[in-house]
Amino acid sequence: MPIYQRYYPEILEEIKGLAEGQNSSYEDFYTFLLSMYCFEFDNHCTCIAVKDDNHILFGRNSDFLVSLEKLYMNCLYNLDNVYAFNGNTTSFIEMEDGINEYGLAVGLTFIYPTIIKAGFNAGILVRYLLEKCKTTDEALALLKRIPIASQQTLTIADRTGHIVVVECNCEALEIIRPTKDGNFVTTTNEFNSNRMKQFNNYEVDDWKAEERYLVSYNTLKEQKNNYSFDLVKDILSGKYGFMCDYDRKTDADTVWSIIYDIKNNSIYRVEGNPKRKGFKKDTRLRFQN
Repeated sequence: MPIYQRYYPEILEEIKGLAEGQNSSYEDFYTFLLSMYCFEFDNHCTCIAVKDDNHILFGRNSDFLVSLEKLYMNCLYNLDNVYAFNGNTTSFIEMEDGINEYGLAVGLTFIYPTIIKAGFNAGILVRYLLEKCKTTDEALALLKRIPIASQQTLTIADRTGHIVVVECNCEALEIIRPTKDGNFVTTTNEFNSNRMKQFNNYEVDDWKAEERYLVSYNTLKEQKNNYSFDLVKDILSGKYGFMCDYDRKTDADTVWSIIYDIKNNSIYRVEGNPKRKGFKKDTRLRFQN
């Protein structure tokens, strides 16, 4: 609580207001929300960001429990003194991916928490960056300053085409940038940098995180700097290998898929699994020039 009171008091006001509106305990609400992503739960996902001369694209699949797929939310926030954004979440108040009015896109992937301390959790980090930052550089500066509680990756992309994956927890932060393999980054539910691999727990079910990562990485490498909306869509839809091909009988599936076309200020979302349903354009967020 002291960390949030120092760095993000307005989020506590929002949680308190929601609790009061529900005639529920404020303590119950903040205890649940502020400790999320610091305990084990089934939330898995894949993030992609690419840039070439004609495209700046961010894509994400959110893989979650079928039994809860009707409860996820797409949200529009337009509050005083922060940037407006369109975001998606399997929780509430916290966000798991989104894009703000200045074209900054952020999305998390959950990493099983092997170490935790008091600080911001993954969903609050995404929300905080969307509200406070216009650029990837601004987001990186904030991440280096605020205390972090949980383990996660954050894929970040802005209008200039500055794309990164940040692997972070309460002890370390590593920035992954595009390499000679192509102007892209991608991540799933495990740390891939040499520095952060020590924090992975390989004994938990990560919903084929390594396979999803290799499908995404190798496809983007093969298509080196020849990217398109259709390519990102096809990767997320599983046309290049395992991505969203879950057996729903096991209570697992992709519950939404998102592509942010940052260069063209456009949002495309699938309400469900992109292998079975199509992307639809969402025009509600008013972007700034």
